Amino acid sequence: MKTIIVPTDFSPVSINALNYAADMALAVNASLILLHVYQMPVSSNNTDIPLPMMDYRELEEIQQKRIEEFKTRMINEKSAALTIATLVRMGSLVDELKTLSAEKKPFAIVMGTKGAGFVQRLLVGSSTLSVLRNITFPVLVVPPDASFRSIRHIGFACDFQKIQETTPVSLIKEWVATFQADLRVLNVDSNKANVRDTAKQSVLLYTLLQDLHPQYSYIDSPEVEAGISSFAEDNQIDLLIVIPRKHRLLETLFQKSHTKDLIFHSRIPILSVHEEE
Repeated sequence: MKTIIVPTDFSPVSINALNYAADMALAVNASLILLHVYQMPVSSNNTDIPLPMMDYRELEEIQQKRIEEFKTRMINEKSAALTIATLVRMGSLVDELKTLSAEKKPFAIVMGTKGAGFVQRLLVGSSTLSVLRNITFPVLVVPPDASFRSIRHIGFACDFQKIQETTPVSLIKEWVATFQADLRVLNVDSNKANVRDTAKQSVLLYTLLQDLHPQYSYIDSPEVEAGISSFAEDNQIDLLIVIPRKHRLLETLFQKSHTKDLIFHSRIPILSVHEEE
């Protein structure tokens, strides 16, 4: 059985991500692990030594009660067939996720985002950006208004750089097979890159993914994000796969520009994956 990990801080965006993950889990017969990581609140008390504001056992008991309430609520609202385990840990979200992911080998880690300006207001503040950069397992970023629906069209944003060494072929194939979806590969050329090298790399990608019979789209656009947005809307993409270490798409797709609304349509979840090892 597949495992989906859902970190939560009990905020509305994390509740929405949990709803999305629960519906996905039912669709693919996966179990959920609901994880809450907290830090001990401290007070300086006019001294140089931080002092805990309450007993850690009392705080853990409070957090455990809250997460169990979320579990019960989710089962009641979704289905009794939903399998949910709960974990409460004190420490760093990234460290705890690394440990848990290494043990459980999750199908995905599902997290929420506020949307506009989420780089400064959410990713950095809540450690989500650190998770995206440091966790090697797939991280699915769910926009605030997104709800799970049948994933029929999966997009893969590819820059055609070092295809053989970096494309997460096995993961892409797993997701396409799991949802019986079609794959649509997109390359946006924003700087008139070397045409010969792009052609060579595209042939390599075609070879790696040929059994999936993907559709390929090549867009000439000065703005990568705008090109992706147009592509996603025109092709009714249900989920977009990106590789965060190769470009800054995750840090720009949900940003507001000075003259535009959100560059990327807020309904589309983004699956952040790392290069093939």
